Amino acid sequence: MVSQVEGVTVDGSRGGLRRELRFWEAIAISIGIMAPTAAMALNGTAPAGLVGRAVPLAFLFAAIAVALIAYSFVRLTSFFNHAGSTYALAGATLGPRAGFFAGWTLLAIYSLFIAADVAEVGLFGSSFLSGAGIWGNPSWILISMIAAALVWLLAYGDVKVVGRALLSFEGISVALITVVVIIIFWKVIGHTAPNHQQFTLKPFVPASGTAIGAVAFASVFGLLSFGGFEGAAALGEETDNPRRNIPLAIAVAVGFCGVFYTIVMLAQSLGFGIGAAGVNAFSSSSAPVGDLAKMYVGSGMRDAINFGATLSAFASTLGCAAGASRILFALGRDGFITRRLGDASPRTGSPANALAIVMIFGVALTIYQRLHNTTDVNAFFYPGTAGVLAMLIAYFVIQFGAAKFLHLERREPRWRVIFLILATAAIVYTFYKQVHPTPAYPYNLFPYVIGGWAVLGIAITLAFPALARRIGRGLAEAEGIGGNADQQAAALAARDGVSPTSSAGDARGPDS
Repeated sequence: MVSQVEGVTVDGSRGGLRRELRFWEAIAISIGIMAPTAAMALNGTAPAGLVGRAVPLAFLFAAIAVALIAYSFVRLTSFFNHAGSTYALAGATLGPRAGFFAGWTLLAIYSLFIAADVAEVGLFGSSFLSGAGIWGNPSWILISMIAAALVWLLAYGDVKVVGRALLSFEGISVALITVVVIIIFWKVIGHTAPNHQQFTLKPFVPASGTAIGAVAFASVFGLLSFGGFEGAAALGEETDNPRRNIPLAIAVAVGFCGVFYTIVMLAQSLGFGIGAAGVNAFSSSSAPVGDLAKMYVGSGMRDAINFGATLSAFASTLGCAAGASRILFALGRDGFITRRLGDASPRTGSPANALAIVMIFGVALTIYQRLHNTTDVNAFFYPGTAGVLAMLIAYFVIQFGAAKFLHLERREPRWRVIFLILATAAIVYTFYKQVHPTPAYPYNLFPYVIGGWAVLGIAITLAFPALARRIGRGLAEAEGIGGNADQQAAALAARDGVSPTSSAGDARGPDS
C-alpha cells in the first residue's frame, strides 16, 4: 500500500518520513547540533592561549565566515528540500557523483560529531555529578554510554519529540549561561568584579605582538562551534512549508549563535581579565564558564552551568544522530549498499536502520578512545577536529554548486557571487591552517584520515556507475532534483507554477 502524506510518499510496508515539523522544531536541529552552551563552556580556552584577550574577535571572525558559508545553504534550500542535505544540494546542482561525495562527507561529519558529543556529555556530566556531591568522581565513559542509549531511544521516536527535546534542553542551558553572562557584565561595569576587572572593548583589538593572522587561525576553533548549522537541511522532507522554513531556520540559527558566541566570549575574557594573569587563567581552564560561575556567583551556579552544558552536549548528540541517520537513509533509499538503509519505522517514522548504524559507529569510536586511555577532553576534540575537516570539504563543494545553480544559470543578481567567493576563501584558509604548519600528534593524522574517507567516496562513484545512475533517478524523483538540465527546468517550473517549457534560468526561488 502506498499513500501520500503532504507530498511525501509513505510505503505502508517499509515506512517513510512524515512531514509534520514546524519552523521552531526545524531550527532546533541546527541549534541543537551546534550546542551553543557546550561550545561556550569549552571552546574558548584554546583560542585564549593563541591570541590572549582577542578571543571575542576570533569568534566574531568565525561568525562572519559562517554567515558567508551559510548563504549558499539558505539559497539552495529555498529551491530543494530533501533528507540528504548536502547530498541532495550538490546532486541537484553538480550532478549525482558530486551529490554522493558531499553526502558521504557530511555523513562523516555528523557521525564523528556523535562520538565527540557523547564524550562531551561524559565530561560535563561527571563534573556536575562530582561537583554537586551526587556521585564522587564518576567515570566519564559510563555517563557517555548512558547518554548514548537515551539518545538512541529518543532519536528512534517521533521526530517532533526530538525537536521539542532539543528546544527544551538548549533553552534551559542557554538561560543558565545567559544569567552568568549578565552577572559578569553587571559586576565588571559596576567595578565589583572579584579581581577588579573592568569593562572594556579592548578584546576586539589584538594586543601588541598578536598578529591578525593568529586571530584568523584562532577563529578555526570558533568555526568548530558552528559545526552542524545546516542540520535543518536534513529535515527537508519532514518540515511544513520547507522552502520557507528550512532556509529561515538555518539563517536564524547562524545569526543567533553568532551574536550569542561573541557576547559570551567577551564576557569570559572580561570575567577572567584581559591582563596576563587573566589570559593565563582563561587558557588553562578546562571549564571556563563553570569557573566564572563559581567566581562571580558561587559553587551552586557552577554546578548549574555544568548541568546545562551536559544538557547542551546531549542535545547536540541527539541532533547529530537525527542528521546522520537521515543522510544515510537518503543514500540507502537511492541504492547505496542496501535499500534497507532507506527504511523508516512505520510506527515512528524515524530512519531506524540508518540510525542504528550511525549510533553503533559513534559508541564504538568513543569506547575505542577510552580503551586507549584518551581523556574526556581529548575524546571530544579528536573526533570533533576530524569532523571539522570533513565539514570544510562538504561546504567547499556546496559553494561551487551554489555558484553554478544561482549564478551561471542566472537565478539571482551576479553581484551576490561575492558571498560565495568570500565563503570559499574562508573555507580554503581554514583548511590550510588545519594542516600547516603540521599540528602535533594525533592532530597531524586527521587530514590523512579525512582525505582517505574523501578518496574512498570518489572511488565509489567511479567504480560503481550504476550507483550514480540510481542516485540521479532518485534525486530526479524527489521534487525534480537531479536529472539533466531539461528535467530540472521542467520540474522547477512545474513546482513554481509556471510553464514547463521555461528555461532553467527562469526558475526562481521564493525570495528572488
